[in-house]
Amino acid sequence: MTAASVRVGRRGAGASLRRRGVGWLGFAPFGVYVVLFLGIPGVIAVASGFFAADGTPTLANLAAFTDPVILKDFWNSVWVSAVSAGVSAVLGALIAWALTAARPDGALRAVVDSASSVLAQFGGVMLAFAWIATVGPEALVTRLIQAVLHVDINGNGPFLYTVGGLLLPYTYFGVPLMVLTFLPALDGLKPQWGEAVATLGGTRLQYWLRVGVPVLAPAFLGSVILLFANAFSSYATAAALIDQGGIVPLAIKQQLTSETIVGVANTAGVLALGMVAIMAVLMTGYAALERRTRRWQR
Repeated sequence: MTAASVRVGRRGAGASLRRRGVGWLGFAPFGVYVVLFLGIPGVIAVASGFFAADGTPTLANLAAFTDPVILKDFWNSVWVSAVSAGVSAVLGALIAWALTAARPDGALRAVVDSASSVLAQFGGVMLAFAWIATVGPEALVTRLIQAVLHVDINGNGPFLYTVGGLLLPYTYFGVPLMVLTFLPALDGLKPQWGEAVATLGGTRLQYWLRVGVPVLAPAFLGSVILLFANAFSSYATAAALIDQGGIVPLAIKQQLTSETIVGVANTAGVLALGMVAIMAVLMTGYAALERRTRRWQR
C-alpha cells in the first residue's frame, strides 16, 4: 500500500467521522427535548412513588396496588384499551388492505392518508363533544334510533359517560392510526413472493399462511401495541366524558388533587409505575416475537 493511498484512506475516514459528528449535532436539539420534557418528568413521576410524605425512601406506597378501587381502575384501563385496540386493528387493517388495490400516487390514497393523519390526532374535548352530539342522551342519532327502532340506547343511563362508552372515541382515533402504521407494511409485500408461491403450485391461502402472515405479524402486533398504549394513556377525552375516576389516567389526576388512600403517599407516582410496568411487559413480548420472526427473514 502506497503512502498516497494511506492518506486518501485517512481523509475518507476523517470525512466519515465529520459527517457523523454533524449528524449527532443535528440530533442534539431533539435529544435535549426528549430528556427535558419526557425523560426527566417521567423519572420524577415514577420515582416519587418510592418516597413517603416526609421525603424518606419507602416501599410502603406499593400497598396502593392492593386497594380494590385502584385494581378496578387498572382492570378498566386494560380491558378498554385492549378491546379498542383489537377492534381498531382489525378495522384499520381491512381498510389498509383495501387501499393496496388503489394506486400509490392516486387521489384515493392521498385523501385517505390525509384524513387518517387528521382523524388520528382528533381527540380531547373536541372528540368528546362530537360523540356527545352524536350518541348523547339528546343527540340526533339517539333520537333517530328511538323513533325508528324503538330502542333507547341510554335506557340504563348515558352509555357514553361510562368506562365502556370510552370504546367509541378510542376506536374512532384508533382506526386511522392503524391505517397509518400498518399500510406501509402491506405495501412492503412484494408481488414476486405471490408469483413464486403460485409457480411452486401453492394456493392463495398457502401464500398468506406461509408468507404474508409471518411477514406482517410483527408490524400488526406492533401496531396493536401502539394502539393499546395510545388508549391506555389517553386522558383528555376520558376526562371530558367521565367526572370521577374509572381508569388509571383519571385516577392519577384524582390522586394529584387529593390523596384518597389512607396511609399511602405519592399514590400518583405508584400508579405511574404500574402503567410503566404494563407497557414494559408488552414491549418485551413484542421484542421477543420480532426476534423470532427475523430468523427466517435473514
